[in-house]
Amino acid sequence: MEGHMAPFALLLCIAAAASASSQTCDPKHVNGNPWFQVRDMLPGCWTSFVTEDQAEVHILSFSTTMFSLEMTNAKRMNLILTAPDTFHAISNINAGVNIYLNNNSSIVPHGNTPPNNVHKQDFPTQDEELVQWATQRFGGVTSFTTVRNLNAISTTGTTGTKPGSRHCNLQNEDASEKHFMEITSAPLAPSFTSCSPQQPKIPRDDMELHIVNIPENANICNVSLRVDTKNIRVFLRGPQGTTWIVLNAQYTQFGSNNDILLPNIPQRISPLHTLNSDNARDVQRKALEVFRVSTFTSYTELRPADSTILLVLVKSDNPAVTELVPGPEAVTPIAASDPHQMPLLMQLYNSPDYRSPLDPNAKVQSDKRIYAEISGHTLGDIVLTIKVISCFVYSKGSCPVVKELPFIPEACSSNSCPNSTRLSFSLDQLQELTSTTWDLECSVKLCYSEKCGDGGRVKRNLEVTQPCLQPPTQPCFDFGLPGVLGIAFGGFLIGVLLIGALWFIKIKTGK
Repeated sequence: MEGHMAPFALLLCIAAAASASSQTCDPKHVNGNPWFQVRDMLPGCWTSFVTEDQAEVHILSFSTTMFSLEMTNAKRMNLILTAPDTFHAISNINAGVNIYLNNNSSIVPHGNTPPNNVHKQDFPTQDEELVQWATQRFGGVTSFTTVRNLNAISTTGTTGTKPGSRHCNLQNEDASEKHFMEITSAPLAPSFTSCSPQQPKIPRDDMELHIVNIPENANICNVSLRVDTKNIRVFLRGPQGTTWIVLNAQYTQFGSNNDILLPNIPQRISPLHTLNSDNARDVQRKALEVFRVSTFTSYTELRPADSTILLVLVKSDNPAVTELVPGPEAVTPIAASDPHQMPLLMQLYNSPDYRSPLDPNAKVQSDKRIYAEISGHTLGDIVLTIKVISCFVYSKGSCPVVKELPFIPEACSSNSCPNSTRLSFSLDQLQELTSTTWDLECSVKLCYSEKCGDGGRVKRNLEVTQPCLQPPTQPCFDFGLPGVLGIAFGGFLIGVLLIGALWFIKIKTGK
């Protein structure tokens, strides 16, 4: 018997070893990473400024020797071009675009460029000083964009402003977010190694897991991460001092051994995991452990060339990986004022135990107290606190009405309500109004370690009904036996008195 068990145990060990090996992979040098792209994070700004005559003011600072400028569909603008070297431009612009060049710059225009639309002036070439000059010259700056190795730039025909501030404050940015223009530049060539484990198809209900590792002997840098695909897990590992700036964390779960910065939250999120080894298999196993999964989608090692870079996750073409479809509980998600903000969900209840959620199409009575829970997307192990600032209701009738809705925060521990908050309110102030269809909207803040930032707004529809009023009932008096006898005796006395009165009148009158 023992002779038969030994080979069986050996087979089990071999199978376990093969399974563990299939969960990891060895990275190799590749020409172009199929999952990530590295882009520059260079100084720029984007504002709501336009001149008094509704012209935009754009500054383009670039390095190249030849590029194409296509602006036949551009809005009225003043375009300031600055470059350190002589450059040639194949331009095609409309009459509403005025180009400003430094007196010392050399440009050889080709194509359709009206001569009267090119102006040479004496202005500084340093970024901050150029913004100050443009502000004095035109009153402000709509955008400032820095591009390396520019090949072509064209306008999309849309307005080039961004809602918000009118002041240009230069900071590192992702120029590709400026929707009013399309920029083509030579791609960066970072040092990439990557791999993907030998694995079966990922289940439809699972999420991709991507692992990024910056080795210990690489440059310490600030890495901005942009993930445009929903339902993604990312494990970020770097040497001590690395900071990961997650630009759009609303659909991402992430873990890291470094500090993380989120949009609109001023507080750095300290690392929740420790990992000193930069060995590929150690990092891969740690990522699997953190997210409690058995496989991952990709592993990438990166050696940044600059102190600030942008890492963009390219949307996967793997048909085995699909986006999750929201369940019934995700009905009526939220409108946030900023696309980078965390999606929020408001669920209503009719009792303080928060056990039976109201159907999204259910009608609520205006005399009943309503209980609400506002929840946000889970960012891996990071727990954020949601604070409700204000709530309003907006009628949907022909005569819009806006009412501030007082609310009471309801107790909810962090264990019971991770990444969520609870409140209650009454709709009694809507009883006198004729409208029955309302939008309930609450403004919230997201907080981490008592540091808060704007969390956007959460909105949900309300169908309000008036309480049924019972018609008043006539009072019914219950007379017992003493009452009946009293009434009869009273009637008898009244009769005696009336007869006595008539007899007295007859005696006095003699009739």
